[in-house]
Formats: sequence, C-alpha cells, structure tokens
Amino acid sequence: MTSLATGCAAESAADSADSAKADSGKAGSGKSPSATPTSSAPGAQIPRGDAGAQVAAAAAYRKWGLEPLAAPPAPPATKPVTLPAADGTVPVISDIPTKEKIVFLTFDDGAEKDPEFVTMMKELKIPFTMFLTDAAIRSDYGYFKELQGLGAGVQNHTLTHPNLRTLGAAAQKQEICGQQTKLKAEYGTTPRLMRPPYGNWDENTRAAAASCGAEAIVLWRESMQIKNMQYQRGDKKLHPGDVILAHFRGPSELKGTTMTEMTANMLRHIQEQGFTVARLEDYL
Repeated sequence: MTSLATGCAAESAADSADSAKADSGKAGSGKSPSATPTSSAPGAQIPRGDAGAQVAAAAAYRKWGLEPLAAPPAPPATKPVTLPAADGTVPVISDIPTKEKIVFLTFDDGAEKDPEFVTMMKELKIPFTMFLTDAAIRSDYGYFKELQGLGAGVQNHTLTHPNLRTLGAAAQKQEICGQQTKLKAEYGTTPRLMRPPYGNWDENTRAAAASCGAEAIVLWRESMQIKNMQYQRGDKKLHPGDVILAHFRGPSELKGTTMTEMTANMLRHIQEQGFTVARLEDYL
C-alpha cells in the first residue's frame, strides 16, 4: 500500500491554493444539516428547546470566529462497522458507511500541547479522537488526560512514530503493543483503534495490531493542513462518513498559525460543505 496523503509530514501545496473563505476568518454561509441532539455529550452543540444553552453555545462559537455546527444525529443503534471482525482480521478503514452528512475528526501525534486547544474543545464540544505517539506525549501525559476528560477517544499511533513498512514483524509488534501498554497505564483503557504513521502499513502491521488487541487500523480520506484540506478523491469534496486527519501542531510547524486557528479553518471547511462532526467511536 502506498502512503496516503501526507500523513504526519509538513504542510503541503494545498495551502498555497486559493482559500479566500478560510483566510477571511469568517464562518461559511453554507447551511449545516439539522438534527436533534440526544445528550450533552461532545457533539450536542446546539440543544434544541433550551434557549439558554443555545445562546451560550452561539456565544462560544462567536468567540472562535465560527458559526455553530449542527448537532450530529443520534448514534446508530447498530454500528455500521462491527468490531472485532467476525473473521478475526483487522480491517483497514478510511471512512464509515453512512448516508448522514457527518465526518469524523482525528488528531495525531501529540507534539503540540496548546492549552487554548483544550479551552476551544471544552467550549465548542466538538467530538474528536486522538491517535497518540508516546515519544510525542510523554513530556505531559496530563495534557491529553484533560482532553480525554472532555470525551476525546485515546487511540494508538505507535511508540516512536516509525514508518512501519520499514520494520520487521517483531519490531512492528513492539511499536504497537508497547503503545497499547503505555496508553492503558496512563489513560485507563486499552485502545481499540490503531493508526500507522504516514498511513504506511503492510500485512505484518495487521497481524501485529491483532495480536496487540487493536480491532481496526484507521486511516483517513482528508488531511487538514493550515488553511486548506488535502483530498484523496478527485472531486475534492467531503463525503458522508469521511475520517479527517489533523495533528497536534503549533506555530513552528504551521508557519505561525496556532492549533486553534488551524482547527477553526477545518471546521469552516466542514460547515461550508454542509457537514457536521460526529464521534468516531460511536460508529465502529
């Protein structure tokens, strides 16, 4: 398998393209899908029937230069992707089968530990999943514990972020199993999902993931850069169920842009295309 998009590489040429809407700092004018939220969990952004909560949510979005995202639909009673797979194999997933106009946000690595990002996610209640690398997070496990407390999933992105396809079976197993153990010790749960650095994997990766207790390898369909997204499909559009890749990066890697500014740009792209954000773990 070839590497998908840029993985954990630096900013791409996508950010030199025309991005007037993202540059303007204004939310998109496209209408988001409406849905009735069922709980106060991350993603229930605008509770209907609660005027006070609606006002507070709108104010929180305005603070970050955004218009409120619609609440996602209620999670399906039966997940569209059943894990573990009946045949015992570890599936490789880039999107979730659904007709709903929802996408799933994932943030990789963990090098940037911006306290403003915690504040942003706390105020906006956006669901997201973290794929964490121990070499990047070990200086401050507590930062990601705070995000976990907001409802963010903690998943496996290896111990040291190698290109797994350059490693043998035993070394791949050490990278994946070792991170399973680290994350269980620090965050209390064993990850069910694993993402290979750079999107590079082979059959040894799948075998190692299975032996370490991971139930799926999760890749992506779009990757967020600074102002723009990279799309794998030729139509350069979001599709229902797409997994979006972003990173814990700061101004040194984002050409002076903060992680919260990058995240706001990403949310604008999502809303402009009529989508909202759901929780990945509710669907697989």
